[in-house]
Amino acid sequence: MRTKIYQLRAQFKSFLFITALILIVGALFYTQKLVEDLRQEARGILEFYVQFYEQAVSSPNDENLNFIFEEIIKRTNFPIILTDGNGVPSGWKGLTISSDDQSPEAIAKVKEIADAMKKVIDPLPLKYENYVLGYLIYGDSKSVRQLQWLPYFQLGAFALFILIGFYGFNSIRHSEQQFIWVGMAKETAHQLGTPISSLMGWTALLRNKCANAPDQVKILDEIGQDIQRLETAAQRFSQIGSKPDIKPENIETIIDRVVRYYERRLPQMQKKIKLQSDSNIVDQVPVNANLFQWVLENLVKNALDAIGNESGTVIISTKRGNGKFPFIIDVIDDGRGMNSKTKKNVFRPGFSTKKRGWGLGLNLAKRIVEEYHGGRLILKETQPGKGTTFRILL
Repeated sequence: MRTKIYQLRAQFKSFLFITALILIVGALFYTQKLVEDLRQEARGILEFYVQFYEQAVSSPNDENLNFIFEEIIKRTNFPIILTDGNGVPSGWKGLTISSDDQSPEAIAKVKEIADAMKKVIDPLPLKYENYVLGYLIYGDSKSVRQLQWLPYFQLGAFALFILIGFYGFNSIRHSEQQFIWVGMAKETAHQLGTPISSLMGWTALLRNKCANAPDQVKILDEIGQDIQRLETAAQRFSQIGSKPDIKPENIETIIDRVVRYYERRLPQMQKKIKLQSDSNIVDQVPVNANLFQWVLENLVKNALDAIGNESGTVIISTKRGNGKFPFIIDVIDDGRGMNSKTKKNVFRPGFSTKKRGWGLGLNLAKRIVEEYHGGRLILKETQPGKGTTFRILL
């Protein structure tokens, strides 16, 4: 059920992303269409002016030509360059270069601008009796240029708004999850405290009455170990949300306790699994031994579940790292592995592939490693049918 919920959540996110993408592409397409329509409208106006200009060419009075260019064409609201038949500028408007500056340097700069404008919009030829007298080169008006950039500014503002909202929402959700985690852990520790104390008292009483019965004392020893286990679990829950006591610990000792704990239970679990450690770290590692042992127990438990009732091997391997994380611990199994969907959601709270799983173990382990020990817990590699490796970086 929880797996389906995560799949629906992923599908809903994909739907939102595709919808947003369609809206963005639609806005860009519509804006570009408007820009093209405005360009065609501007070209129609200039073509009309060119007809006047061509008619004026046949007139013996040059004042008509000057009047058309200076009083009509130059009054348009987009940049225009008038050139001769060889492409040399003779007049212009709407550029950063003054039209009164007819120096060779200014003409050279205007020609560069004209060449760039011709790549965007085809120039209009000025003809007289099938002879090309010059060209009218023009570019987009300021309004058209602003309209071209408008969707990108909108997209940037929208992306920034989404980013800020996503960051804020994640921060709030993280705080809420943290509050829930701490509250659940503290309440669990509190609820376990009273029955554990009671069981310890009853066990002590039974020991006094069964002092001369070795078989019963042996049973009480096993019960005492389970009570100690419950007390350890209560202590672990009580440390969630508090600043843990981090101090140098022998990592091999912690791993050995985890191995021995599960080796005693493997026969009861009816599993033919070999559990071994391969440690190459002799230095002490700064950890909270109680919480870190909990992390390893969670990872080993997942490895055992991944192998199932078949035979297999679980290895806890340690080695030196480098840089920020000098210690590396791998928990390796040769179980069923994970598919891509499970791999994406494996650390999410509430996600589990087990029928009776709560989906909290790996998420809690990740929190302990990253929030309390400043390390990282990652899914290093997994392949369906070949196994999984979880890596702890400290």
